[in-house]
Amino acid sequence: MTSEERRPALAVRGLSKSFGGLHALRDVSFDLMPGQVTALVGDNGAGKSTLVKALSGLQPADEGETLIHGEPVTLKSARAAAAVGIETVHQNLALIEHSNVTQNLFLNREIRTRVPVLRQLGWLDHKKMHGDTRDILSELGINISSVRTKIRDLSGGQRQCVAIGRAVAWSREIVMLDEPTAALGVHQTGLVLELVRRLAGRGVAVLMITHNMEHVLQVCDRVLVLRLGRLVTDRPTSEVDGRSLVEYITGLRSDGPAGNVPLKEADTGA
Repeated sequence: MTSEERRPALAVRGLSKSFGGLHALRDVSFDLMPGQVTALVGDNGAGKSTLVKALSGLQPADEGETLIHGEPVTLKSARAAAAVGIETVHQNLALIEHSNVTQNLFLNREIRTRVPVLRQLGWLDHKKMHGDTRDILSELGINISSVRTKIRDLSGGQRQCVAIGRAVAWSREIVMLDEPTAALGVHQTGLVLELVRRLAGRGVAVLMITHNMEHVLQVCDRVLVLRLGRLVTDRPTSEVDGRSLVEYITGLRSDGPAGNVPLKEADTGA
């Protein structure tokens, strides 16, 4: 493996974020590697949502540095994050139910027709967009009978796959998934987890935020545990089990300073 292949797709160094007197993140550092699924876990209020919002440009960090393939970047907006290859699938999915799969995949990125006169009038190349959508879904192993199907007619698992497919279509390097299996049944959850592993197989660096320890151990290569805004462990999932993860989350175990911070003294955020 070359040094270029070992370089993190995304590196976070000393990230901190406060809301008035509340410290949501404190000096958080970690790497996301290409081809790996990294879990981000922690109790409510541990700082998971704040970290995702900082990396997706929704709530820029107060301190620290973010690097993409070794180059420092500034993430002051969602557009800025997307421009450097970071795509986020939030819990609400941000899909338009009355629009079809293609329209959602190309939302705000529509392809105009090549015919000059029609292009000036804003006409779209629907044939190409439908074809590209079919190619993307096929490449990711997402089974949907027709790209013209309305989102409202899809199952919960299919909707999640469409949202993930849209993220991968526009960023083939770094994808963050916020609770991707929440409220899904067993079968639909399995489809989504299979897709997550396929993303890693394509070289995508995946950050998966989840409360499900079984899913962490099942599909993730590494696990990050946040507690009271601090990173208390960052290790391969092969070195942990469900019990030790719970101990990290609750403060009974720590590889860092957060486990030594009494709850009554801790300031934290979402």
